[in-house]
Amino acid sequence: MWIDTHCHLEAEEFAGREETIAAEAAKMNIRQIVIPSVDRSGFERVSRLAHACDNCSYAVGIHPMYVTDSHEDDLAELKRFLEQNISDPKLVAIGEIGLDFYVPELNQSPLKEKQEYFLSEQLKMAKEFDLPVLLHTRRSVDTVLKYLRRHDIRLGIAHAFNGSFQQARAFIDQGFKLSFCGTSTYERAQQLRKLVSELPEDAIVIETDSPDLPPVWLQKKQNSPLELPRIGEVIAKLRCVSVENLADFTSRNAMQAIPRLVFHLSKG
Repeated sequence: MWIDTHCHLEAEEFAGREETIAAEAAKMNIRQIVIPSVDRSGFERVSRLAHACDNCSYAVGIHPMYVTDSHEDDLAELKRFLEQNISDPKLVAIGEIGLDFYVPELNQSPLKEKQEYFLSEQLKMAKEFDLPVLLHTRRSVDTVLKYLRRHDIRLGIAHAFNGSFQQARAFIDQGFKLSFCGTSTYERAQQLRKLVSELPEDAIVIETDSPDLPPVWLQKKQNSPLELPRIGEVIAKLRCVSVENLADFTSRNAMQAIPRLVFHLSKG
């Protein structure tokens, strides 16, 4: 079986096709698709979509690139949502949260400090509600790690990981899994492919980040969770293991990183 640990199935690019895509994914033995929100307006949307699809679950959080237009009351609404829905087994994590220092204006005052404040507050909620976190770490790995240590967060996934071996080890030592996606299919991504081929088996999960980060065969076209098995095939080849073996250990790792997934998969 396969688990897509990070897919924005609620994105407007999939409008009207979400349930059909999830059903097609189920036929391909994609047993879970984790759908993280990116802003306050997405909390209810990802919840409704996950409940409409047997093989979907969801996470709620405020993405660092959406912090620009977010306010203190959005954090309060996130906490209210968590309080009201924490018993929902479809709610499996807090995410997508983190930091983005790739966009120049986001790496300057006041947005840099605002991002860090939103990350810190959401990590507090992860601790309070005992949920793992799905992390965005673009050009910000070391600072994100600083906040994980500060708040003693030891469960979750660094999504679309693209850091160094040293940074990968720091995440692993913190208890996190590292997620790889379609970017691993590009031959020019030599450092990334070296990472995915050499990291310990128990550190790796996979995702699509649909509709973004398409694999090499799609180039600039829209990505989809249906590409997950083929991405898995490439990663299995890089690691010199069978596709079945890769699907098995990445699914096992996903359930360790996001414990509530065990409930859904045990029902199947």
